[in-house]
Amino acid sequence: MKRFRSNTRPTLGSVLGRGHLTVALVAVAMASISLTLLGVLALRVYADHNLHLIARSISYTVEAAVVFNDKTAATEALALIASTEEVADAQVLDAQGQLLARWQRPENGLFSELEMQITRALLEKPISLPILHQDHEIGRILLTGHGGSLMRFLLSGLAGIILCTAISACVAIYLARRQLREIIGPLRSLANVAHAARSERALDRRVPPAQIAELDNLGNDFNALLDELESWQTHLQNENETLAHQATHDSLTGLPNRAFFEGRLIRALRNAGKLNERVAVLFLDSDRFKGINDNFGHAAGDAVLVAIANRVRAQLREEDLVARLGGDEFAVLLSPLHKIEDAERIAEKILASMDMPVALPDDGRVVTSLSIGIAVYPDHGATPGALLNAADAAMYQAKRLSRGAQFTAGSEHPADPVQTRS
Repeated sequence: MKRFRSNTRPTLGSVLGRGHLTVALVAVAMASISLTLLGVLALRVYADHNLHLIARSISYTVEAAVVFNDKTAATEALALIASTEEVADAQVLDAQGQLLARWQRPENGLFSELEMQITRALLEKPISLPILHQDHEIGRILLTGHGGSLMRFLLSGLAGIILCTAISACVAIYLARRQLREIIGPLRSLANVAHAARSERALDRRVPPAQIAELDNLGNDFNALLDELESWQTHLQNENETLAHQATHDSLTGLPNRAFFEGRLIRALRNAGKLNERVAVLFLDSDRFKGINDNFGHAAGDAVLVAIANRVRAQLREEDLVARLGGDEFAVLLSPLHKIEDAERIAEKILASMDMPVALPDDGRVVTSLSIGIAVYPDHGATPGALLNAADAAMYQAKRLSRGAQFTAGSEHPADPVQTRS
């Protein structure tokens, strides 16, 4: 049924036919311009020829006035002819080149100036024709043409060109819009979707239906390809997220592992250095874990580790981080830290949370405790390794002092560790 509807759509050939029609309209417009230019050239030739005839007529008319050097008669004769012809300036010179008579067309403002500009641009230079008497040159005629008729022809031709161009433009715009909707529009949509899929990995976008059968089929095939790619992308993303979580988290407790913790610690120290803040690292170690493993088995040891992870996580702020470094060792990152006392208070809460017995898989219960070492940036170290080593050393110091205790790196007196229930 879908294939039948596709066959009713116009073909690419019909759309290209309309494009050819647009080219034809452009050709008509170009032909109109060419004909106008040819008309201007023809009128120029006619005007130059007519100007030569006028010059000869004036030469015959003023011949007697030049012979008798009669300026008044020469001026009247010159004005009689020049005023009725396409003449802008006419001069009669005697044999010595002196001005005998002159006639100029009156200036009428901007319109006359425009006519003179057209005359200078399109007509020949002023015509110079000798005045002969008995085959001897007795003077000369200097004649400058007037561009009135030429300008009227140009204005009418320009109006025709503008009218034809406007009509052609309207038709071309109409056809171009149809072509844009029917060909360029679908192709542009396809290109946008392809670009989004390539650069933004936006595989959820789809190409809309097209009116042309070939373009519609192309869009459907491309959408089917995107469906497959989107399915593969979802599958790969799920696998990548699973693998990334497994690579950065402990499988037993769900806590971040050592690599994740160290990366987070590096960023925290970098930000603290810029903002002049403090950061605390707490190193935690279970006091009775080996005995629990030996006496109750590995399942009981795993239950103890999970309980420790949950209880420590419950005592921290949202921005703090707890990680399992390996075995029964844990680390806590407190960032930012306003006072060292805040780290010690959180350590006390963690130690207190260990008072509750841990339920074992065989319905038994066991009580465990932690030893905690505290190191503060920049007081006890400026690098991740230095802080972890200082916190680790403080943890062993706390373990030597008593079970279930905390110790801050750099303390000088044995009384500094805060002890809780043993």
